[in-house]
Amino acid sequence: MNIEMIKAAATRLAPVVRRTPMLSSPFLDEMAGRRVLVKAENLQHTGSFKFRGGWSALSGMTEAQRAKGVIAYSSGNHAQGVAMAAAKFGVPAVILMPADSPILKIANTKALGAEVVTYDRLRDSREDIGARLAGARGLTFVKPFDEPLVIAGQGTVGLEIVEQAMAEGVEQADVLIPCGGGGLTSGISITLEGTNLRARTCEPEEFDDAARSLASGKHEVNATQGGSICDAIVTNSPGEITLPIMMKNCGSGLVVSDAEAMQAVALAYQRLKIVLEPGGAVALAAALFHTDEIESDAVIVVATGGNVDTDVFVRCLETL
Repeated sequence: MNIEMIKAAATRLAPVVRRTPMLSSPFLDEMAGRRVLVKAENLQHTGSFKFRGGWSALSGMTEAQRAKGVIAYSSGNHAQGVAMAAAKFGVPAVILMPADSPILKIANTKALGAEVVTYDRLRDSREDIGARLAGARGLTFVKPFDEPLVIAGQGTVGLEIVEQAMAEGVEQADVLIPCGGGGLTSGISITLEGTNLRARTCEPEEFDDAARSLASGKHEVNATQGGSICDAIVTNSPGEITLPIMMKNCGSGLVVSDAEAMQAVALAYQRLKIVLEPGGAVALAAALFHTDEIESDAVIVVATGGNVDTDVFVRCLETL
């Protein structure tokens, strides 16, 4: 992985991607005790940054690969990103999703034309199911994070962050990123090399495999695959490609509670007028509630997704 791959992905994405805004609120600045800038990727196509990686992957394939169709596994955001990219290219997509995925994410993925196959995340192996389907139908895999073309697409968020930070007069900051397998974090971290912006992972308690892996220098595994309201970023362990990149480029990881993530969802709605899902709000939660773990005078928060079921969103609003 290198910056040239990310710049190439940016060129392929340019005709279709949204350049998402950098938002701010004096109320959030006061809470954090420093300047807070929020990169609103929840306003990206399909409601999350994942469209970038999906389009990058499909646009980087040969026509023959695309024509046979693609397959991906995801709790919902990567699913929608790949489904929309496949729809725009006019090719079939099969998406494996946990049966307990948010209803909205399953419905949106189907509405984008993908075939959804559900599985039990605690008992079934999505890798095994996916391998069987791919082999039987000749489908090309689009991995959610451990795939160079996907990482390159997600890294385009970082290219925008660097430009927008400069425009805002921010020369030094921690860039807080909700982290699952590390595709977004590693991609952004590459774009920050040579700047005074530093990438840091943000995760929910008990699912902080990235933070623990960064601390130990090896792949750490979560004890379970379910149980957090931050479903969008619950993974087993960082990727084989992504962890070495994060170890090279990232600072220490930050860990927040589900309650803090839910409150961050409410504050994003109240102060920024945007809708986030809990997993997409963990970086904002870290900026607001873990201020003593941040040293920079400014912090850039990536708000990664806004695909939240109504009942969960209401529960989040009730935390204020």
